Amino acid sequence: MSNNKMSILERLRKRSGLLVAIVGIALMAFVLTGLFSSPNSIFGGGGQMVGEIAGHKIKYETFKPKVEEAIENQKRNSGKTTLSESETDGIVQQVWNQQINEFVMTKEYEKLGIAVSDEELYDLMVEHPHTALVRQLSDPQTGRAVQRFADPQTGQLSPAKLREFTQSMTDEEEAQWAQLENYIRQVRIIEKYNNLVKKGLYVTTAVTKRDYLAQNTNANIKYIIKNYKLVADSTIKPTDAELNEYYSSHQSEFKQEASRKIEYVSYDIAPSQEDFDNAKKDLEKVAADFKEQKNGEDSSFVVSESDSRFFDMSYHTPGTLSPQIDTMMFKADVGTVYGPYLENGTFLIAKLTAAKTSADSAKIRHLLVAYAGSGASDTKRTKEQAKKLADSLLAAIKGGKGKFTDLVEKYSDDRGKTKPADKKDGEYYMGKGGDYGWVNPKSRFVPEFIDAGLDNKKGDVVIAESSFGYHIIEVLDTKGSQKKVRVATIDKKVEPSSKTITTVYAEANKFSGTNTTNELFQKAVIDQKLNKRIADNIKENDRTIAGLENPKTLIRWAYENKKGTVSEPLEFGSKYIVAVLTDVREKGIAPMEDVKDALTEKVVRQKKAEMFTKEFNDALAGGADINAVAAKLKLPVEQAPNVNFNTAAIPGSTNEPAVIGVISTMKAKTLSKPVTGREGVILVYVDAVTPAPEQKDYKAQQAMQISQMQPRVDYEVFDALKENANISEHIVKFF
Repeated sequence: MSNNKMSILERLRKRSGLLVAIVGIALMAFVLTGLFSSPNSIFGGGGQMVGEIAGHKIKYETFKPKVEEAIENQKRNSGKTTLSESETDGIVQQVWNQQINEFVMTKEYEKLGIAVSDEELYDLMVEHPHTALVRQLSDPQTGRAVQRFADPQTGQLSPAKLREFTQSMTDEEEAQWAQLENYIRQVRIIEKYNNLVKKGLYVTTAVTKRDYLAQNTNANIKYIIKNYKLVADSTIKPTDAELNEYYSSHQSEFKQEASRKIEYVSYDIAPSQEDFDNAKKDLEKVAADFKEQKNGEDSSFVVSESDSRFFDMSYHTPGTLSPQIDTMMFKADVGTVYGPYLENGTFLIAKLTAAKTSADSAKIRHLLVAYAGSGASDTKRTKEQAKKLADSLLAAIKGGKGKFTDLVEKYSDDRGKTKPADKKDGEYYMGKGGDYGWVNPKSRFVPEFIDAGLDNKKGDVVIAESSFGYHIIEVLDTKGSQKKVRVATIDKKVEPSSKTITTVYAEANKFSGTNTTNELFQKAVIDQKLNKRIADNIKENDRTIAGLENPKTLIRWAYENKKGTVSEPLEFGSKYIVAVLTDVREKGIAPMEDVKDALTEKVVRQKKAEMFTKEFNDALAGGADINAVAAKLKLPVEQAPNVNFNTAAIPGSTNEPAVIGVISTMKAKTLSKPVTGREGVILVYVDAVTPAPEQKDYKAQQAMQISQMQPRVDYEVFDALKENANISEHIVKFF
């Protein structure tokens, strides 16, 4: 590696900062990957623990600064001063994932001696940019490199421009480039590790051949199934000894993650009738003031008094206003105020501010005179010059001294003037002589443009000003006409008063203070006919509970209290809830009493299987065939053609892997032993076997099997190492 290249890398490593101008939000992909982080020792005794990873205790006082740094990076890159709760939660989780990577994956890399040299890193950063770097420095919408690094011919990342950039970076840019360099180094290390694992995966020819034969050897079968549902569960009574024996010998079936179950009642914080009455009285005063506002003052009054801060400038046709005011507004005089009236929990006051009769559609042609700063042209013309030119052109047209179509070709700044006069993709394009065809209120033009066409008569030529400049519009024809009204609306949502909130809280608090045990809670729910909700299988770091806004407080409470505890009133959005912790499940093997129902169901099915198997064996005594067994047991003989190792299920049952496995080993004209399946006990007779087509070369199938296995490495290896790391996480207690 040249001294020049080495000096670049050394120089990058000495500084710090953010490459906001170049990488921008793309760099947050690094911050949020959750896979890469510079290692810092964060284990030791004492302090509050966020969690534990592979025996390393993660202390809050060392974890918190990492979160704060990531949050500041996110703010800086997104241009935000504050982040939403969901954004913060996402960052906390990603920082936690970084710690997992540090203590789980980095140890693996070091053990295997996997690293990226400076020479290799320079090649990945400059000479042959890594695909991850390309993504970071490209527009995600177009896939093209950002202009500063783009090859002008191809639009792709240019090594020459990257080299040039590394020689002229600012301090801030150098530090961000160093951060990006660290990201690419980590990506490459992960790729090397995963590639090592992938290269170790192999499928032998013998295995490939066995799979080929199993998947392509077909059997036509007859079978009898005795479904477990034929005997009622209530008739089977397992003993305690049977339950204990099954539980002890099938521990893996009762593994569980830590979780909680809560039940709760909700007290909605909604406005009382008194709140509605008071709000209406207040708004009656606002309505009186609204009547006194002059036409030019309406907009500022609406914006200042309305919750939505919105003044509607549009004109409405009959049937497009609220049913409460639609008919009235089309009969009233301008200045009429109606309300307050109630709609969906919101009081409204409506005022008729304008009315007009205009065409339903108009055929127009158009000439645009733009000025510097308007949206349609890069002209240097001032607004005053544009207005003077527009006035003179209007006078020429009206005075017959200039032909409209000729003036369009000579003076119009409309960029659409050379396009065909048709409608394409929902847009109107101007045709020859400025012809825009027919426009209506739904046409996609600025309101000033549409109104000038619809509000004037056939033959009128007018000027309308918009953000694009001055429009000279001639109305060539019109169709239909109707009255249209402009209605200004003040909206005020009725909110619960402090008195109402206090009353609701008192009610919830009384319930909580009176019913302090699970038994009392459940009885009170019944006695008071309350609507009880249940949230089950709550994990410690869950972020959502259906129906509750930001339930972290409740989840934290559930993990800090004992089974049977009743909560104080907890506020979530517009409601208070009182919860009882009805079940506490810790990670490991579930206690027998907690899985008694599921355990009993399993033992009952096992006893049915034993009973049915004995019935089949008794019926088989003396060499009976499948038809004789069916007759004795009064069960139908079913048939299924072309059953092979890939068959998911046979008719009359769900997925039965044990049965399919038995069939794949049987020869033609043979009868199986009774097989315990998922839905019942099954007896199978293989009537005929069609061997798989002979094949000498299995290389294609072998290569396909290997290629199907390898992509799983990218996620399954990490998941397996995580599982072995015995990770415990308590983030919700702190963030």
